[in-house]
Amino acid sequence: MDDVSLTSIAAYSYALVAVCFLVLGAPLAVRQRRRHDIALGLACLSSVLWGAVLAWEAAGGNMSSKLTDCAELLRNAGWSVFLMVLRGHFTDASSRMPLRLQPALILGGLVYLACFGAVAGGWWDLAQLDRTGALPGAVRVAIAVSGMLLVEHVYRARTLHERWAVKFACLGIGAMFAYDFYLYSNAMLFREVNSDIWAARGVVNALTVPLIAISLGRSKMWSSPLSVSRRAMFHSATLFGSALYLLAMGSAGYYLRYFGGSWGTVMQVTFLFGALILLAGVLFSGSFRARLKVFISKHFYRYNYDYREEWMRFTRTLSKPGPDLGERVIEAVAALVESPGGVLWQRIASGHYEPVTYWNSPALEGVEPADSPFCQFLETSQWVVDLHEYAHTPDKYDSLVLPEWLGSYPRAWLVVPLILHGRLSGFVLLQNPRSPVKLNWEVIDVLEIAGSQAASQLAQQETANALMVARQFESFNRMSTFVVHDLKNLVLQLSLMNANAAKHKDNPEFQADMLETVDYSVQKMKIMLQKLSRTESAEKPLALAVEQVVRQAVGQKAAFEPRPQLLVETPGLQVLADRERLERVVGHLIQNAIEATPRTGSVTIRLAGEAGRALIEISDTGEGMSEEFIRERLFKPFDSTKSAGMGIGAFESREYINELGGSLEVRSSPGTGTTFRVMLPLHQHEVPADQRAQRAA
Repeated sequence: MDDVSLTSIAAYSYALVAVCFLVLGAPLAVRQRRRHDIALGLACLSSVLWGAVLAWEAAGGNMSSKLTDCAELLRNAGWSVFLMVLRGHFTDASSRMPLRLQPALILGGLVYLACFGAVAGGWWDLAQLDRTGALPGAVRVAIAVSGMLLVEHVYRARTLHERWAVKFACLGIGAMFAYDFYLYSNAMLFREVNSDIWAARGVVNALTVPLIAISLGRSKMWSSPLSVSRRAMFHSATLFGSALYLLAMGSAGYYLRYFGGSWGTVMQVTFLFGALILLAGVLFSGSFRARLKVFISKHFYRYNYDYREEWMRFTRTLSKPGPDLGERVIEAVAALVESPGGVLWQRIASGHYEPVTYWNSPALEGVEPADSPFCQFLETSQWVVDLHEYAHTPDKYDSLVLPEWLGSYPRAWLVVPLILHGRLSGFVLLQNPRSPVKLNWEVIDVLEIAGSQAASQLAQQETANALMVARQFESFNRMSTFVVHDLKNLVLQLSLMNANAAKHKDNPEFQADMLETVDYSVQKMKIMLQKLSRTESAEKPLALAVEQVVRQAVGQKAAFEPRPQLLVETPGLQVLADRERLERVVGHLIQNAIEATPRTGSVTIRLAGEAGRALIEISDTGEGMSEEFIRERLFKPFDSTKSAGMGIGAFESREYINELGGSLEVRSSPGTGTTFRVMLPLHQHEVPADQRAQRAA
């Protein structure tokens, strides 16, 4: 490398270190709070002056001068003073020295004064090593060694907790003194300063600035307004690693071009293009990004999370617009532990927990009762369950019993309970993380808090949906007022016609008008009854023979095609219900089956007893329904696929069956038909006391 290029590199190298230490030390120099801040600010300022002076001299082609020697002594003194302040105990009450300072401090000050005198006398110039002997180099080496010893003493004097805060500062400052030792020992050995080592000195010192900044952000004893966020550290580490990678690949490409002969240029271009593609693939890899984030949090910060940033990201994810809140809940919780996917289980109206939402996860079949040992454990302990830990040491989870469906889920890792007001509203099942994550108390606490916040958001959505349904019912009731008004008008028309019938019954024109009015009234009332299909009944539930109710509902649909067929397997079943409402529910399900089935198909109603309950099963061979339609639209009020429907029949049917303590199950698939299973608890006859006594006797 020629002298012009080396001079330019040295100038930029020392200018870089001046800028870096200016950014680090300027806020500390302006805001003087504690002696640690003042000492660090002055040390950074001395490095700024040192870098600026050497950059100026290097630009002029000079490697050393009295000005650069003074600046270097000032820099070494500044960092030595900072280390002494960081060490503490630099005064001694029994000392007879001025200001009761430690003798070592006085001795160090005298040494630096002697060095400044040597600079003024011309005995400090390294360019005269071959004439003045090894004294200038030996003193410089001694200063570098004393700086490294001081760094070692500061680190060793700290407790284990305090070492965590100062270790990177000690590493950075020690690196500066270690490089000076290497530079001057090499100069003593060869009787001249190596120009390449001297030119790289600025860049090496600049690389120590991030280490000091990290340590500065960790320390509570000498805090600073300048802090390095995890995001900035992540992007800086990515950029720095990419630069090193490209530098290495560029060097390898230069080697291929130099030794590749006539194919050298082709090999170099091909190699560099492949290296760029590999770098892009690594940078866009979610696994690599996750591993880098975990590495930075583990080795550069005391806590695993930047709580402000994580909470803002968590809140932004949950508050995104759109109906898929369940997916956003899984995404927000999974991002805390670098999980790529999961399943959200929620408690439904029947009281069971079912998987309702998936995010980057396969579908999972299973129903978990609310009173199962698994759900009871989650609700009472409110623990985050680590399935890997449970597999090795199940005793840590007391009486936890994992459900069978959990074993069929691939890569299951964590179960995060969603607790709201002390009760389990659901839970999130997460997959294995992209990179290994150590579950300590901090991670578990964050997951528990996130689970509670997610449960609150889901409950708020359910409340909003319930309010929307209530408003829709209010609108429906308002519509009923207009229907009643129309009925009143029809009653008035029919009353007037009835009053005139005796007088004009033999008039053909009146007869034709009467028939037209009656036909219009009938059609009008049919339309209104179709719209207003939900009525209130004041009757109390009574013991009913299920077979009679079902036969009557089937008989009312006998004129339709396909004609429904009734199969009674268990006669004599009784339930406690309102006859009119139960008949309307069964009739609605039969009517839906008939409308969904072609005339050549079949509709079958089966009545049987099963597991202590009455089973009414309505099966058809019609079009069928998709799982998405059943889950999202079938039981949604005011959502109908019929042109004249209002979409409240299926909703009312399920609500009333649940009110009776039963359940309504749907089994369907497109093209194969649908089966509705109505399960109702059987009515238990009460035996009089005298009969119970006779049976006991």
